[in-house]
Amino acid sequence: MTTSSPTRPIRLGVQIAPQHAPYEKIRDTAAQLEEMGVDILFNWDHFFPLSGPRDGLHFESWTMLAALAEQTRLVEIGALVNCHSYRNANLQADMARTIDHISAHGTGTGRFIFGTGSGWFERDYDEYGYEFGTVGSRLDALARDLPTIEDRWGKLNPAPTRDIPILIGGGGEKKTLRIVAQHADIWHSFSDAETLTRKLGILAEHGAAVGRDTAQIEISVEVGKQSTADADDLRVRGATLFTLGITGPDYDLSRIPEWLAWRDGINAG
Repeated sequence: MTTSSPTRPIRLGVQIAPQHAPYEKIRDTAAQLEEMGVDILFNWDHFFPLSGPRDGLHFESWTMLAALAEQTRLVEIGALVNCHSYRNANLQADMARTIDHISAHGTGTGRFIFGTGSGWFERDYDEYGYEFGTVGSRLDALARDLPTIEDRWGKLNPAPTRDIPILIGGGGEKKTLRIVAQHADIWHSFSDAETLTRKLGILAEHGAAVGRDTAQIEISVEVGKQSTADADDLRVRGATLFTLGITGPDYDLSRIPEWLAWRDGINAG
């Protein structure tokens, strides 16, 4: 069993679903969450709502992240997750570097997390004219292009302000976890405790195959429907980043104080 790193703090991320709300509401929610003290603000990279009215209000991910980078001062920001299929790999690298610099105001160090995945929402592909392909072909494209993204970061002028963290989402055991072992600084999944233990074992096997110690990777889990007691179980199995999803039109923040208090109690102890 993998255990939490004693040097890695517990962090709380909140995914603000960019659906069913005007942008002003999203902007104000982000400001409120930063004031409350969350560690990371995420959105998602889709073109249509994933729940609620099919054609409800919805906004694009990357342009919003650039605005949040300028608006905020302390929180890290990123997509949970970017869909790799929607943009050229070199362009993604340049966009990420630019947001990294936008977010560096005041400190000189950027706060952007490059969260990415292979994509899955077929409506996005169909209506925006992308080839949907198969699960395997989309994962192969992600594996092929991540080295291109990393290489482009080394060529851009100015360079990123830091080594931009790569977060990879998904739990596929043959391909996704191998990509995680090769490239990720953070791995995100929707695992319960038992599943997390099993998948961390598989991740370690991939790490051994590619020559990487996967204990270096921060483990992130979605806990929107779980309790802090459930999170305690996930924590002892290796998770240190916990994410909650909220959606428009109202963006209910009522559970955030409980999770912040849980985080702070662990980090203080």
